[in-house]
Amino acid sequence: MKKLNIAVTGLNATDNPAPGIPVIRSIRHDLNNIGKIIGLTYDAFDTGIYDGDLLDEVYLIPYPSEGEDALLKRIEYIHARTPIDILIPTLDSEITNVNRLMTELTSMGIKLFLPTEEQFRLRSKALLSEFCKKHGISCPRTMVINDPRLLNDALKAYGTPIVVKGTFYEAYIAYSFEEASISFQRLKAKWGLPIIVQEHLPGEEYDVACVGSGTGKLIGAVPMRKLRLTEKGKAWAGVTIKDTVLAKLSEKLIKALKWRGPCELEFLKEQKSGKYYLVEINPRFPSWIYLSAGAGVNLPATVVQLALGKKIKPLAPPQAGISFVRHATDLVCPMRYLESLTTLGELIYR
Repeated sequence: MKKLNIAVTGLNATDNPAPGIPVIRSIRHDLNNIGKIIGLTYDAFDTGIYDGDLLDEVYLIPYPSEGEDALLKRIEYIHARTPIDILIPTLDSEITNVNRLMTELTSMGIKLFLPTEEQFRLRSKALLSEFCKKHGISCPRTMVINDPRLLNDALKAYGTPIVVKGTFYEAYIAYSFEEASISFQRLKAKWGLPIIVQEHLPGEEYDVACVGSGTGKLIGAVPMRKLRLTEKGKAWAGVTIKDTVLAKLSEKLIKALKWRGPCELEFLKEQKSGKYYLVEINPRFPSWIYLSAGAGVNLPATVVQLALGKKIKPLAPPQAGISFVRHATDLVCPMRYLESLTTLGELIYR
């Protein structure tokens, strides 16, 4: 059996971790036909770079804002050094550029399993409320704004606090017009317009990691209840659960979108009513995805098989009651590793 070289992005592993390292851990957990794991990263200080037990090679790549042509040129260079069989982008901001390069990457022999541009657009934060209304799915009341003066309208309509979200990442809870305005400007400077404003619903947070077939079938799903959150609202601990309501909602969403590839569905279970509200659909694996391997439904390994064109039957539900707790660790390495990345843009472990 041919050994596969798999390239994965999103290697930052801080208190707001990217999904790349957990995706790599999941792939190594279950797949035996791995040749090299190639890390693609934007910054020499992305901490996951320096885990030489997981990575074989690391390359700096241009930021998504530099466009698809710059990305293609860099991938062509890397592919000439070490042929890439499968590419798994793990950040929202990368999906558009990678999708636009689908023809070129496929002609190079690089396989992917991603949502289409239209699927990606439909689940965007700016269009999610409209999508939910169309398909009868509950979501928090939402405004999409380009002018901070409209924050007053949201405060009058929803009361306080409100949630102010960036178009790609980050969200802040604001208790006044002044706080909301500061959050608006911060998110605008980092992620651009529009800004999404939602009502704040007290309750418990739940996530479901999914893989869709692209034809409306849900290949696999791992629901998780968050047990501990960071200051930025990211899951620091969680546990897999069995919930028929969440399962049906996940199937309904994947079918409505005809979603292809990985995604994360974020839900809020309102404290007062016990009703689930869809908060976000993220077009990639979550940073807690290694939990799927531990619960017996290894979704990143499944995406590798799907990218290879293999037919995969819907997976059994995960084992409930499997928990994760994130921790920080020190990675010790020679200074020449950092020097190699900053001067050459690459680091070869083996």
